[in-house]
Amino acid sequence: MSAKIHMKDPICLIENRNGHEFLINAEAEEILSQITDPVVVVVIVGKYRTGKSYLMNKLAGSKTGFQLGSTIQSKTKGIWMWCVPHPVQPSHTLVLLDTEGLGDIEKGDSKNDAWIFSLAVLLSSNLVYNSMGTIDNHAMEQLHYVTNLTKLIKLKTNPEGEDKNESGEFKRICPSFTWCVRDFSLILKIDEKEITEDEYLMNSLILKKGTDKKIQDYNLPRECILHYFHSHKCFVFDRPSSKKNLQRLEELEERDLEEEFVEQTQKFCDYIHKQGIVKTLPGGLLVTGRMLAYLVNLYIETIKSGSVPCIENAVLALSVKENTGAVQDALKMYETCMNDQVARFPTETLETFLQMHQDCEKEALKVFMKRSFNDENQKFQQEFKELLDGKMKEFSALNESKSTERCQIIIQQLSAALDQRISQGEFLKPGGHILFLEEKRTIMAKYDTAPQKGLKSLEVLQEFMNNLKAIEATILQADESLTAKEKQIAESQAEAEAAKRQRQILEEQARSLQESLENQKKSYELHEKMLIEKMESDRRNLIAENERVINQKLQEQNAMRIAGLKSNVDALQKEINELKERTCILC
Repeated sequence: MSAKIHMKDPICLIENRNGHEFLINAEAEEILSQITDPVVVVVIVGKYRTGKSYLMNKLAGSKTGFQLGSTIQSKTKGIWMWCVPHPVQPSHTLVLLDTEGLGDIEKGDSKNDAWIFSLAVLLSSNLVYNSMGTIDNHAMEQLHYVTNLTKLIKLKTNPEGEDKNESGEFKRICPSFTWCVRDFSLILKIDEKEITEDEYLMNSLILKKGTDKKIQDYNLPRECILHYFHSHKCFVFDRPSSKKNLQRLEELEERDLEEEFVEQTQKFCDYIHKQGIVKTLPGGLLVTGRMLAYLVNLYIETIKSGSVPCIENAVLALSVKENTGAVQDALKMYETCMNDQVARFPTETLETFLQMHQDCEKEALKVFMKRSFNDENQKFQQEFKELLDGKMKEFSALNESKSTERCQIIIQQLSAALDQRISQGEFLKPGGHILFLEEKRTIMAKYDTAPQKGLKSLEVLQEFMNNLKAIEATILQADESLTAKEKQIAESQAEAEAAKRQRQILEEQARSLQESLENQKKSYELHEKMLIEKMESDRRNLIAENERVINQKLQEQNAMRIAGLKSNVDALQKEINELKERTCILC
């Protein structure tokens, strides 16, 4: 279902019941749980009646979907979800989340808005903030929720040092930040010089010099936007149409809208589609829809319990769930792969069977490695190895059982005439032993050339000969044409043949044991090789993440330096140096 999911309409993911309690919609959770591909999660927040839903519908490639508010009442209660195939990235799903309007006077609870905002940060990989007019101090004050992020989101269970030091790691988990300014009527110029929208945003985030309370209050939301979010983008939109038409915006054709508004909307959609990043967890772990569903559930349950969501706890709980699922998925892959080979049972040699097993084990291990993460001390990989060895033994037993069954059928068919002659007493006469030996050797010759006998060929033949041993002894003693010496020689020859077959069986068992030991060695080497490859990939991801965070902290540090905030500059330099040291160790 992953890349082929088609939701006709949005569905409520998190219901905000009476503005006091968050509840998860089981149907929406199930939809997310079926998405095994990485997800690009776009969440839009902002005051109610600012056109948030319109932008989200356009991202979904639709005129309608998320409900637009044309009255003074907020239409979106809680968080609504729309999952669509990603228009640019194959094998990815675009998850659009539309949040209820912030500052809705009907709720009368600012704490509720703070939790909506924190959930938007926790769930998104791309956060879109939608506001009206201009980016001024009033607009910044409306974004005051960002100043409380460290109170509503914990990175570690027991953080070392001050909270501020912990907040330095927020860039690893916070989304990209895109500010959409609606009904923008100013000219993008500073000191008569034209500027870009991004420059307009960054200029609005410039901090003031000074340390008095008023300046601190001015700087705080700007500092938080720079500090928490790892990238910053801005789009400004003209009014789309007349005030009268705004009430039926979803009914209008593009030709009825202002041309610049249509063009800017397309630019916004193109940016999100092409530059929007996949949801990741610390360490560069790509989040799938299934993982996102688990995180939604975990965060909501944590909030309902009165606690603060903790990223470290969430990653730990998620790793246990995903690693357990990885073991199950990998075993299922192995069984499916081996069941496809059962039609070829019994195999002529153990080597053929072990090659089948090794091929299937490799495919199963790929499945395990793809889903597992944070497998401390390879606990779950070892569990998978032990369970897989057990499954291999089951298929080995089935292969041997098929061989035994096949060989017994061949023996029964070849010995049917012999059994009939024995029952009729044809060999109990002078010269009968020679006739018996000829018939027995004919059976053995035909048995040797019979195809697809498998691994139990010698053992089934030996069992057949052992069953004939008493009958042959009776025939030998009854053959009056033989002297006592000839009978003794015949008995010795029969015993020698039986001993030879037994030696062959023991030699075959020894070869099988050696091949099994070689197989175990190859299995351990395969597990080690794929583990090293995964660890190397994780190492590269962590290095890339560290380098990204270092670059973003350097940009933030420059903003602090311009504002003359020396203590902030020094604190950031310490964080940058620590990150560089950790990165050097990884290299």
